[in-house]
Amino acid sequence: MTRQRIIRFLKDWTLPVAMGLGSVLYLLFAFTPALSGAAAFFAPIINDILPLFMFLILFVTFCKVDFRKLRPVAWHWWVGLFQVLFVAIIVGAVVLFHITGNNLILLEAILTCIISPSAAAAAVVTQKLGGSLEQMTTYTFLSNTITATLIPVCFPLIDKAADISFMAAFTKILYQVGVVLLVPMLGAYIVKHRMRNLHRRIVGVKDLSYYMWGMSLMIVTGTTVKNICHADTTALFLMMIALLGLVLCIIQFSVGRYVGHFFNHTVEAGQALGQKNTAFAIWIAYAYLNPLSSVGPGCYILWQNIINSIEIYQYRKAHGA
Repeated sequence: MTRQRIIRFLKDWTLPVAMGLGSVLYLLFAFTPALSGAAAFFAPIINDILPLFMFLILFVTFCKVDFRKLRPVAWHWWVGLFQVLFVAIIVGAVVLFHITGNNLILLEAILTCIISPSAAAAAVVTQKLGGSLEQMTTYTFLSNTITATLIPVCFPLIDKAADISFMAAFTKILYQVGVVLLVPMLGAYIVKHRMRNLHRRIVGVKDLSYYMWGMSLMIVTGTTVKNICHADTTALFLMMIALLGLVLCIIQFSVGRYVGHFFNHTVEAGQALGQKNTAFAIWIAYAYLNPLSSVGPGCYILWQNIINSIEIYQYRKAHGA
């Protein structure tokens, strides 16, 4: 009975357990002198293995996609509109009130979490919650296009030092979309239509992409804790960034779900606006804004996955899964 309870707990709370393990393992290796050699050995391996995890997660997820259903629907445009509106509010506030210093860093931390596209792994959670995998996958492409358009327009307005041209940013982001989304999608399409035995074996493993995502989340969380521990600022300021990230996360999930309920796609729209590609957000913060603003998306990844875990737990409870 105890074993069954442990298995049930791990199924219900896979994401928080993964985040907890990632945090503990980083702190253990970082602050235990006897493990410094092992930490130095594993660090480059972990950095190299994460992109492979993301490729495999999406490949397995896309093996379940009906490619004939990948087309825009009404809620896509409304969720995209709210993303643009939220970005306009933050950028407008910075420009109109000439915000600088720590207040600017706080707004930049928020902006990176808004302007970033939907996470490619949002399709994994959407599927776990009984939503449309095809609609979520389609919006991921649309969201990346919106992001690619907004960044080169907005960043020079809020940070005059942001050396970024429209075409350079647009091309780089679209290239990342191609690598992250199109390559595993093409592989999944080939396997689904040309290697049917392999395809049946892949889709026959229940929740494979979800648990692989949990393992990748453990690595990402460890990296997030590392960035927070090495941030050159006060603990109070870090807490302010974390708190704002929590408030923003709740707002984006709530607005997305509110928009989605008009179209009977609450789950999909909530994940579309709320679950962000935080790895991308951290990168743009480092590349074009104050590097300290990267703590915002670093904290956001914790909040969004706590919300995901609660949603999955409630769905399992309601459906007896």
